[in-house]
Amino acid sequence: MLTPNKKVTPFLWFDKQAEEAANFYVSIFPRARVLEVARWAEGSPYPAGSAMSATFEIDERQFIAFNGGPHFKFTEACSMFVSCEDQSEVDRYWKALTADGGAPGQCAWLKDRYGLSWQIVPKALGQLLSDPDAGRAGRAMKAMMKMSKIDIAELQRAAAG
Repeated sequence: MLTPNKKVTPFLWFDKQAEEAANFYVSIFPRARVLEVARWAEGSPYPAGSAMSATFEIDERQFIAFNGGPHFKFTEACSMFVSCEDQSEVDRYWKALTADGGAPGQCAWLKDRYGLSWQIVPKALGQLLSDPDAGRAGRAMKAMMKMSKIDIAELQRAAAG
């Protein structure tokens, strides 16, 4: 297995889809690539030659996807936060990550087809929610609480009153 390039590296436990998931994630994000796929050896608890782990990189951040069996599942307690520049970026990531079995959640959250939670958040959301005018920030928050995928224009309209 490849040695991570940072002291702390997200380690994602999959049943048997680690390689597939790594390929899926790198297909979505620019500046992403699979770095290595380690395979189970003869005599291991899994079929020899099948993927044990896949190390991949998104924006210079390494992740390790591991095939460990059905013992553990992802929950919303841990998610990947994607900071987006504009609505088109929000729309693109939302569409890609909810495709083929993913599911929308509330307030910018979704689950991908593997059950991993993601937050697809435009930078404008943070700006609106931290507006020094408490009324504007409150109206933006109220609007966001009704959304699944974040709609920047709608948040801006709500904040304006």
